[in-house]
Amino acid sequence: MSEYTQVRVESPCIGICAIDESNGFCLGCYRTVDEIKAWFDMSQDEKKDLLTQLDERQLSQTNFDA
Repeated sequence: MSEYTQVRVESPCIGICAIDESNGFCLGCYRTVDEIKAWFDMSQDEKKDLLTQLDERQLSQTNFDA
């Protein structure tokens, strides 16, 4: 058995699937429709990169003053 096993990157979907028309992001996972469609064709590295972008996107969209 190989010492290195690639870990499968799980989808960020949390089951709240609705696109916010003001910014084009899903209210649950913050992906765009194109990112959602492309998910299963992405490499593991592309998925990891997108997850990093989603974290940053979520922080930029969060209103801490509310």
